[in-house]
Amino acid sequence: MGTLALLHASQLVTLAGAKRPRIGKELSELGVIRDGGVLIRDGKIELVASSDEVERNLTALSSQVSGAPNQLEVVDLGGRVVAPGFVDAHTHLVFGGNRLDDFERRARGETYEQIAKAGRGIWSTVQKTRAATEQELFELAKKRVAWFLKCGTTTIEAKSGYGLTLEDELKILRVIRRLNDETPLEIVPTFLGAHAVPRDLSPDKYVDLVINEMLPRVAKEKLAEFCDVFCERNYFDVEQSRKILTAAKMLRLKLRGHVDQLSNFGGAKLMADLGAMTADHLERTDEQGIAALKSAKVQPVLLPGSVYALGLKEYPRAREMIEAGLPVVLATDFNPGSSPTPSMPMILSLACTQMKMSPAEAISAATINAAYSLGRGDRIGSLEVGKSANIAVFDCEDYREIAYWFGLPRTHSVYSVGERVL
Repeated sequence: MGTLALLHASQLVTLAGAKRPRIGKELSELGVIRDGGVLIRDGKIELVASSDEVERNLTALSSQVSGAPNQLEVVDLGGRVVAPGFVDAHTHLVFGGNRLDDFERRARGETYEQIAKAGRGIWSTVQKTRAATEQELFELAKKRVAWFLKCGTTTIEAKSGYGLTLEDELKILRVIRRLNDETPLEIVPTFLGAHAVPRDLSPDKYVDLVINEMLPRVAKEKLAEFCDVFCERNYFDVEQSRKILTAAKMLRLKLRGHVDQLSNFGGAKLMADLGAMTADHLERTDEQGIAALKSAKVQPVLLPGSVYALGLKEYPRAREMIEAGLPVVLATDFNPGSSPTPSMPMILSLACTQMKMSPAEAISAATINAAYSLGRGDRIGSLEVGKSANIAVFDCEDYREIAYWFGLPRTHSVYSVGERVL
């Protein structure tokens, strides 16, 4: 792979710091180096310093590789902002079709619940996903991978959940595995068989199917690292969710959960009780839920894109969570129904304008904290020696511009494990 030097960043946002998720005031400590540079060797970060210091190291390196000029590349960034590639810790990448009808219905005033009862919502995507071949799903998702890279994202979590049969859930997870192998985007797979109850089964029978047939196959074929469940009224209640996640834990899958999105349903407390890695959504979580997450050291994953896209007004209580000492994460919730955006810069904008997070807090939540929520904080999420060179370069001079200019990502270039992919 050779050696790469990135020089003359106006601000090199390193996120260097404690080897754990950031909390409180730490969320605002970005470790910015002005006129910064990064030296990369064989996909790993070897030096993070001022451009002058990196150039001094290059002088020594150039003599070592003088016989192989293609092994040393120097890029002048021309005063642009450099940051770790975004880590998007909650997406639904693989699905068939779209939900344009739902979008139009919401514009006419129908709610998420009304649309679902009319047979649209998740179920319409399930039908389209079941009808698509594995190759068709791969080609669709491969296009979306390019969208994430264009927004400066180098790692995502991706869920199943639009199959709701054993073979269709496995089909989605196999597509995720292939995308991980064949594209520059690192993808962390999650099994979300408990996304909705199929029309031809009772909730209890479907829970049994998830536990007795789906989970063992997913674990046996090593198709997922995490198990998720949509714990919500009219989907899976607290006890059904507990049964599924407990079974997943017995199979050594780590736990996540869609909780307290549409109602304060007790999901945050359930995630705390089970020792989940994350509790996601949390739009309706109250003080007791926040305290439970803090006590159990569960990371909250906040998804303002879904609040915005559904035309709702109640955003998660980000400031209260930060003040309580929770290591907040931001993610897109990319999906066809309630958050059709791959843009982490847009999510940062919503975090700042609607949840009153600072630009620095938002960047920490979308990089280093997100990396830890996926069990990868030791190798991605910050620009530090020894970590993978997953880097986003933005066509601006100040990191605050990433959230300030909304609607158009200011991404100039992206490097995944030291290779330029955009």
